[in-house]
Amino acid sequence: MKPNLMQCTSKTYPVSFVVTDPKGSIVCECGKLLQRNKYRIKIFNTINFKKSMRYNPFAYIHSEKDILKLVTTLIANTKGDGKGGDPFWEKAETLLYTALIGYIHYEAPVEEQNFSTLIEFINAMEVREDDEEFKNSVDLMFDELEEKDPNHFAVRQYKKFKLSAGKTAKSILVSCGARLAVFDIAEVRDVTAYDELELDTLGDQKTALFLIMSDTDDSFNFLISMAYTQLFNLLCEKADDVYGGRLPVHVHCLIDECANIGQIPKLEKLMAPIRSREISACLVLQAQSQLKSIYKDNCDTIIGNCDCSIFLGGKEPTTLKELSSALGKETVDTYNTGESRGRETSHSLNYQKLGKALMDIDELAVMDGGKCILQLRGVRPFLSDKFDITAHPNYKFLSDYDKKNEFDIERFLSTKLKPKPDDVFDVYEIDTSEESVSD
Repeated sequence: MKPNLMQCTSKTYPVSFVVTDPKGSIVCECGKLLQRNKYRIKIFNTINFKKSMRYNPFAYIHSEKDILKLVTTLIANTKGDGKGGDPFWEKAETLLYTALIGYIHYEAPVEEQNFSTLIEFINAMEVREDDEEFKNSVDLMFDELEEKDPNHFAVRQYKKFKLSAGKTAKSILVSCGARLAVFDIAEVRDVTAYDELELDTLGDQKTALFLIMSDTDDSFNFLISMAYTQLFNLLCEKADDVYGGRLPVHVHCLIDECANIGQIPKLEKLMAPIRSREISACLVLQAQSQLKSIYKDNCDTIIGNCDCSIFLGGKEPTTLKELSSALGKETVDTYNTGESRGRETSHSLNYQKLGKALMDIDELAVMDGGKCILQLRGVRPFLSDKFDITAHPNYKFLSDYDKKNEFDIERFLSTKLKPKPDDVFDVYEIDTSEESVSD
């Protein structure tokens, strides 16, 4: 991660970075270096929301398809670890979320377009099993909207949801409440109230976005997955609609702990198209099996769209087996000697050429920690020394080299201005004693 971030000084090929930062250590170590090189710093912290910028997924909804993408991402990353049950409930939830988010996007004021409003809608949807004709406040809102615009997107989705009977609708609402319970936490409501990340501008100017996540508790990691999903879609659309297919600033995504951020929907289909738009993704895993556990059969497609693979060491059997097979074989010369003793002694010598795995599983498992294996498309795999970051010319600007270079997140996010003795200010005097009212 650090060697990539230290390569930030290119003037002919500007690059923005999106970094998954477990524990929030990378931004502290590299933040000042990036600021020194004129980078905008953006921080989304799911460990401590008080040390985070705001991220509102609703801010990036511009059309009906964006609503569907947001709902798909929300459901995909809040399923939990249990086996999926009857798909009816998930489809019913999808209808309700789509209808409510559609209403919020098209009818609510901008300051109310967030998950807090969605929660309030769910809470207001009272259902009475013994009275099918009862209408709650949300029903009345949609009735009013239907009178004004019968073909409204939100109205069409809500009418489909209302086909469910009273008892069924109540079960659906309970399921929705459970899924969205995380957004009822005060800190989460606050951090998703409005947006400061500006995901759609990462391809316009040099930016370093740090997505800080816990490597032990994945309760809020789905928020990072949602950010990645919206990021890829927004940048691809902007590249096509504004810049003729390629972003002026390359966006390099360094996705550390890729298996722990949750599932990025349709990642196997995104990996290939994003490359032509000046977007690249580096997936960092402890073991290849982690990717298979999340993306199932699509794992091979994702790996196949990665032109470069680096093995830094490990002993997970599946990873070692596939790597050994990918490395291929080498030709070795063998010879056997034989001796027969009897009345006369005879000797034999036999030469053979055999194929042997370039590195067997047991050799990979005990590979020197200072070595790595690089596989690059069109080039034979080769064994290399790991890069010594202390030899990089920008290493002296990291906090590893000098603690004075440590980036202070709290100070960076603080909105309190501290005037200095030499600062110049404009002072205005406002007289409020007389008020004038004009028609």
